[in-house]
Amino acid sequence: MRCSVRRCLVTLVAIGFLWLFVTLRVPEEIEEDQDVMTIKGQEDTYGKRKEPRSLEDWQDLTFKYIQTIQRRRKTWLTVGISSATRPDQRNLLYTLVSLFRASSKTEQKRLTVLVHLAHSDLTWLRETVLRVSTLFSPQILAGQLLLIHAPSDAYPPLEDMRKEAHHGEFYSRQNVDHAFLVSFATRLSEYFLLLEDNVFCAPSFVTHIHWKVDTMKSDPWVLLEFSNMGFLGKLFHSKDLPLLAHFLLLFYKEKPLDRLIPHFRTLLAQKNPIICRPFLFYYRFSYISNDTQKASPVQKKNLDGPDNPPGAIFTDMKVFDVHFPWEAYTLDESFFWTHNVSAGNHLTVILNHPANLSRVQVLTGTIVDGKYTLEKGEVELGYDPEGMPQYCTSFTLLGHLLEGQMNQEIFLKSIGYNVSCVRLVVKASQVGGLIIRHIYLWEENANDTEAAQS
Repeated sequence: MRCSVRRCLVTLVAIGFLWLFVTLRVPEEIEEDQDVMTIKGQEDTYGKRKEPRSLEDWQDLTFKYIQTIQRRRKTWLTVGISSATRPDQRNLLYTLVSLFRASSKTEQKRLTVLVHLAHSDLTWLRETVLRVSTLFSPQILAGQLLLIHAPSDAYPPLEDMRKEAHHGEFYSRQNVDHAFLVSFATRLSEYFLLLEDNVFCAPSFVTHIHWKVDTMKSDPWVLLEFSNMGFLGKLFHSKDLPLLAHFLLLFYKEKPLDRLIPHFRTLLAQKNPIICRPFLFYYRFSYISNDTQKASPVQKKNLDGPDNPPGAIFTDMKVFDVHFPWEAYTLDESFFWTHNVSAGNHLTVILNHPANLSRVQVLTGTIVDGKYTLEKGEVELGYDPEGMPQYCTSFTLLGHLLEGQMNQEIFLKSIGYNVSCVRLVVKASQVGGLIIRHIYLWEENANDTEAAQS
């Protein structure tokens, strides 16, 4: 393990040299306004770089960069992200933009962002370093943003991961990626926050986390959760990271990361999860909307995002002149608003054709402060539609909402196949407003189906 971490450190220095090589060939003036338009604009100007400086200047800047990394002071919080190749290569950039924009200058002084570029493809690695260094050179030079890369020979043999992993090569590789990430982060700060490379962050999330940690001083804890989605938004003590890295390397073949982390928590004597509201981190999906029927949203999407096959939406909740029920099933930022719901009320998506679902996500309430959530609710999958208009004649419970949200993968194929309805059911009456933000559905092999239809 020490050898692997040493390789990771050596590779960090190599990336430093690579970054400096790239930076010296990009324009010196980088826009301070790092928004989405800047990202798109910078992508069009990668080829318009100035001539490199002299070798002496390059060596001097390289030395200063390495000195900054070696002498950097320990910060309060490290945000760790492991990033691999995705269909939309800009996801990591969007996440970093959101992360730094959501932090004030004072908060950024207490923050270190550590990104593990976890892929062996050198072309992807070079392009990613180029894009990140173009947009975030001030943060890199200040030591606020660190890029590392573990060489492929530091990983277990790929054949072993394929043969022995219960959930396939992806989960095994992901666990090892994060083992290297947390190993490197051990001495960077007092606390470590685990994120993914496709998220957006609530404003002042550092201050929110600091406040929560202060309130927990008298209560021992291993893991604080600032999101209920997978392993997103999980906060650890940095002193526990060596043990976590060792744990992930021991059991990387056994379970996905989001199921290993709760097991690690219980081993360190924290029996129950500590869910911290408001949730501060959410997955980001990129879509391009088309003008289509409101009842049957069909949109071009990121391959990692939900599919939301065409369907109709029915509800017996109160409907007003704004924020209609169908808006909870769109792939944009619209939502359904109602109030004073009663036990038994439902919002049901009836699909035009039965679908094989692999995952269902339901989000209620506001993003930042968590108001207007569904306090008690469950999600059911329906089958065997009849009548006109159609309704499903049988339902199976998929799961309950936790803190107004549910993000459930469907491992039992018998439950996920030939689903015709997805129903959100209110289990207890509540007074006041209710926001149903999103109902997201993922189809099994949806990409193959789309290709066949086209």
